[in-house]
Amino acid sequence: MAIQRKAPDAARRSPATRRAILTAALELVGEMGYSRVSIEAIAARAGAGKQTIYRWWPSKGAVLFDALLMLSEGEGEGEQLAELPDTGDLEADLKTVLRATVDELNDPRYSEPMRALAVEILLDPSLAEDYTERLDKPIKELKRRRLRKAQQAGQLAPEVDLDVAVDMLWGPLRSRWLHREGPLTAEFADMVVEAALNGLRTHHGAASPASQEEGTIGARGR
Repeated sequence: MAIQRKAPDAARRSPATRRAILTAALELVGEMGYSRVSIEAIAARAGAGKQTIYRWWPSKGAVLFDALLMLSEGEGEGEQLAELPDTGDLEADLKTVLRATVDELNDPRYSEPMRALAVEILLDPSLAEDYTERLDKPIKELKRRRLRKAQQAGQLAPEVDLDVAVDMLWGPLRSRWLHREGPLTAEFADMVVEAALNGLRTHHGAASPASQEEGTIGARGR
């Protein structure tokens, strides 16, 4: 019996069409703000059919997420995330990475679309799951991997929880950016690294607060 094969969807197989849609989404969010952008407007700007967008993406938030991924990857698809730098100087490496994060968060091409995506993730469980699996977990693993190497080299205390360390280092930048709590600068990034590492490093020979207190009491007794 002959098998009926569905004709290939030419638009679906066109990287140029996909790129045009994602580029249109970024442009419109930058011009109008996310809340005023519609799938119809994206389709019109991209010169694509509205139904094409609905076939490829389940929501406007999903379009925006892929658009941001395209932007961060330089329009490449399937690229591996780059490892964090490892020169042997943990503090210098982290300052390099956090300064780059500051530059990205201050870049208008990223900032407003990323704010919109942060809100959509709170409202859309499916998008939140996609974001976690495709971006958040892989990036966190890269951060943990770099910190794990530092821990194995004795640059971080062995008892440090690496998930907590990641939050200590990157959390303040995201909080200041997301809530517009103040200027996000390279100097602020450096201060975050220095403060975090002050608590995370191995302090050889440093007395614990309890032992310091006992020593003080002993001295007073003498």
